[in-house]
Amino acid sequence: MAYGYYMITGEPQVVMVHVIVGTANASAAIMNAARAHIPIIFSAGRTPLTEAGLAGSRDVQIHWAQESFDQASLIREFVKWDYELKHFSQLESVVDRALAIAMAEPRGPVYLSFPREVFAEAHSEITITSGGRQQMGVRLHPDPNQIAEVTELFVQAEHPLIITSGVGRDPQAVEALVALAESFAIPVVVGINNWYMNFPTNHPLHLGFDPAPYLKEADVVLVIDSDVPWFPTVVTPKETARIIQLRSDPMYSRYPLRGYPADIALAADPAATLHLLAEEMARYRGQEAQKISRRFEALSKVHERQRQNWREQAEAVKNDKPIDPVWLSACINQVKDAETILINEYDLIPTQVDLEIPGSFFGSSSASGLGWGVGAALGAKLAAPDKTVIATVGDGSYLFCVPTACHFVSRACTLPIVVIIFNNQCWNAVRQATRGLHPQGWAVKNNHFPLTDLTPTPAYEMICEANGGYGERVEDPQDLVPALQRALRVVREEQRQALLNVICKHP
Repeated sequence: MAYGYYMITGEPQVVMVHVIVGTANASAAIMNAARAHIPIIFSAGRTPLTEAGLAGSRDVQIHWAQESFDQASLIREFVKWDYELKHFSQLESVVDRALAIAMAEPRGPVYLSFPREVFAEAHSEITITSGGRQQMGVRLHPDPNQIAEVTELFVQAEHPLIITSGVGRDPQAVEALVALAESFAIPVVVGINNWYMNFPTNHPLHLGFDPAPYLKEADVVLVIDSDVPWFPTVVTPKETARIIQLRSDPMYSRYPLRGYPADIALAADPAATLHLLAEEMARYRGQEAQKISRRFEALSKVHERQRQNWREQAEAVKNDKPIDPVWLSACINQVKDAETILINEYDLIPTQVDLEIPGSFFGSSSASGLGWGVGAALGAKLAAPDKTVIATVGDGSYLFCVPTACHFVSRACTLPIVVIIFNNQCWNAVRQATRGLHPQGWAVKNNHFPLTDLTPTPAYEMICEANGGYGERVEDPQDLVPALQRALRVVREEQRQALLNVICKHP
């Protein structure tokens, strides 16, 4: 929920969990937040330091069993900073430092632990400095020489390409990216990890979600906030292509291995950089007008052919039973409106969803710690109570979200959301990985993938109903739109949560 709340507001969050066991339970969420640059202070108690003699000393059995030699070591690799509060007098400076580091670019989680003896101390007064004294969250501006260099490359390019996965984390950056793309008719592909609404899908320069068809001929490639812009085992740019990496940390220094080329590494705020690039390149539009016009016309035709193909894909499966995820995604697109926020943790098909408004779509962290989607949707609803929030999840990721807890919070805090389960009754990610690695293997030949079945499928809709919500199982593709409309009416008019358990194709 803290992650989801930050996505909407941009405000740092604080989460408290129970000592080391709570830290362990939250470790996947911490990893998600780290890879998505979500500034959260993860805090936890610490087993009492002393066995006797102080207020807060150990007095229950778990105080011995739960102590570790280094509690923060559990998650140190995925936080920017960690500290254990040693003394009450440190409290303000420690919290100020935690916030400042979490908000410094690239943003991310920090970890604080608190021994019980410190919390149990008696104090008659406390003085806090208003506003703190440590600066938080400044924009990193690019080197002017690099702006000039990149501009020259784009002006001379015949086949430029932009790949992005995360530019939409800042809505202002979307506007700047559109201006840059239009300045020289540069196509934009949303990368393999689609985390945000990065570029309007109806724009003629949006060329889909797979860069592979365009990489082989691209001579200049700008990668904006995309940790995996392409799979090197599938496709690589040509040797002569110039690759530009733009991000506050373009070398991904927290990733142990990432060998993507970076002829120019722009360590800067994407929105500020894109605005400067668009302004600089506008000076050359007149002299390159014919090239820009020809390229825009050609790319517009590619864009339209793509969309026509995607529409045909949905039409071809609209009567399939079990329901095809492509058709389910197309139906969700039919019922959403400008006031809808989509939260996707598997299996919404991006080719079937029109996204035009920054901040209207959020995908899960590239770390893919399962169980993120429903909680993030609740946080988004808390931050934007007037919006309609739809969470799309697989049946596996729904199980990981601790459904009873999520539905309880939805009811207790009056946070009505729609949860749509793409229920294919299996761990499809594992099956697809097996097919990819061993296409002629025993599992593929026998269509038997051990330990991947999630059958018999539970009546997930009843978990929602048990918490005062509306639940429905959907098996007929013709029932999808009416069922979605019923769920939306419950959420909008009755202020109750709703869940659709949609039985999808079993790969």
